[in-house]
Amino acid sequence: MGIKSFQGNHVGEANIKAEKITVRDCMSKNMILFTKDQSVIEVVEKLIKHRISGGPVVDENKHVIGVISEGDCIKQISESRYYNMPMEDTSIEKYMSTEVDTISPDINLFDAAHRFLVSKRRRFPVVENNIIIGVVSQKDILRTALYLKGCSWKYGV
Repeated sequence: MGIKSFQGNHVGEANIKAEKITVRDCMSKNMILFTKDQSVIEVVEKLIKHRISGGPVVDENKHVIGVISEGDCIKQISESRYYNMPMEDTSIEKYMSTEVDTISPDINLFDAAHRFLVSKRRRFPVVENNIIIGVVSQKDILRTALYLKGCSWKYGV
C-alpha cells in the first residue's frame, strides 16, 4: 500500500496578504516595563493591576536586560517567608530571568507562531535596533489569526 497524502485539494489562490502580516502588525505597543531596581512588591502590584503574568525588564536606554514573571515573584515570596526576611526593600534584579529571547518586528505571523511553539514562551519582547518597541504574546497571535478567519487565511474576510 502506498503513502496517502492527507493534504486536501488546494482551492482558490494563495493569500499573499496573510503572509505579509508581521509581528509589528499584531504586537502590543502599550507595554508595562520594569526596571531592575523596582521592588518585588511594586512589581506584584503592577502585575495584578494590569492583569499580566510578567513583562520585560529594561535599562535606562530601553534595552531589554531581563524578564520578570509571576513565578519569579512567587519564588522571592517563598524565600522571604522561609528566611523570615522583609520584601519591601528587595529588588527584582536577583529574581528576574536574564536569558531573554526577543523577536524582530519584521517576522511574519506564521514564523512567530512557530517560535512560540518551539520555545514554550508566552510572550516575546519585540526589539528593533536593540530597543524594545513592543511585546507580542500568544494571545496577540491568536487574535490576529481569528481576524484572518483561519480557514481561508484571507485578511479581513
